[in-house]
Amino acid sequence: MSRPNEPSRPDLYTRITSQIVAQLEAGVRPWTQPWTAAQSVSRPLRHNGTPYQGINVILLWGEAGARGFQSSTWMTFRQALTLGAHVRKGERGATVVYANRLVRTETDDAGDEAIRSIPFLKAYTVFNVEQIEGLPASHVAPPAPVLNAGERVERAEAFFAATGAEVRHGGGCAFYAPGPDVVQMPVFESFRDPEAYYATLGHELTHWTRHPSRLDRDFGRRRHGDEGYAREELVAELGAAFLCADLGLALEPREDHAAYLASWLEVLRDDKRFIFSAAAHAQRAVDYLHRTGEGC
Repeated sequence: MSRPNEPSRPDLYTRITSQIVAQLEAGVRPWTQPWTAAQSVSRPLRHNGTPYQGINVILLWGEAGARGFQSSTWMTFRQALTLGAHVRKGERGATVVYANRLVRTETDDAGDEAIRSIPFLKAYTVFNVEQIEGLPASHVAPPAPVLNAGERVERAEAFFAATGAEVRHGGGCAFYAPGPDVVQMPVFESFRDPEAYYATLGHELTHWTRHPSRLDRDFGRRRHGDEGYAREELVAELGAAFLCADLGLALEPREDHAAYLASWLEVLRDDKRFIFSAAAHAQRAVDYLHRTGEGC
């Protein structure tokens, strides 16, 4: 219970959104910052190797980038103890969240009972393995091989081909055209490195999942640059980040997307829950692409 005159703490949605807004205002995209590390590129991982999803990916990438962690693995204080290890004294943990529903039976004024489902968000604290001492060697990841410039990545090629999307090459622009349902890409050789090509393709294929025959995602977009456009672009940006991590590819911020920062900031300042929604939409898009390419 709050004491008299004690300012109330901002709710979890507001607190996390404010943190991400501050990073964007500083010119940092938390979904790309940690990828300058020499270690393998991946989603943040739980203590058992299971990848985090949705908003927690963004939160932990942001923490890793801000604090210089190169390991992808995180665990709770108790999980470290279970492994015979311990968090170093004085270390500060990172916040992750999970969504759940509280089911209650309520009686209305007429005396009839009704079941009410109440969604809630709960936070807990995790630590990067670089903050933990005494862990077994199995929790220390070896460095990943460096990708040669100009070299196509067989796994990425197979994954994107298996989605079944029609991808055409040529010209100097990358875009998804919903009318003909086609992804247009510049030729592979025109990109500065393979990661840039696959990141751009992942972005456009995330757009491709919004088609009514797939995930039917619509934010009320009516014209280039409106609020619905900004929301869809943020989903595609996160989708590309998640895909690149899943494929072990680094993602550099696209220069042509720098103009989106102002519109993303406007959306996030107006809607404290949209970053959670955008991350969830991006996760669904990536899951859809994985299902179509599950043979890879």
